[in-house]
Amino acid sequence: MAPVKKLVAKGGKKKEAAVLQERIKVNGKAGNLGGRVVTIERSKSKITVTSEVPFSKRYLKYLTKKYLKKNNLRDCLRVVANCKESYKLRYFQINQDEEEEEDED
Repeated sequence: MAPVKKLVAKGGKKKEAAVLQERIKVNGKAGNLGGRVVTIERSKSKITVTSEVPFSKRYLKYLTKKYLKKNNLRDCLRVVANCKESYKLRYFQINQDEEEEEDED
């Protein structure tokens, strides 16, 4: 299996922003951002979704998890809320799991 950093970099941030643009539903239609009611901006390592209408944070988490699973990254990365209005992708800490297994033996 390829290192996770390479897999994440391979996808590119343009692709991730495009996936969000295609998948976000406004008024029940995917890809319809409601005449710029929902805007997606991309900076170095951050994608910002801004909405003028009520937008569920949970829905954004759902779309992110779906993207990670489709690209076989769900086993390595997880979506974590780092504050009230944002999410962050974090690597699973595999070292702690290995230490716990050794302690049980």
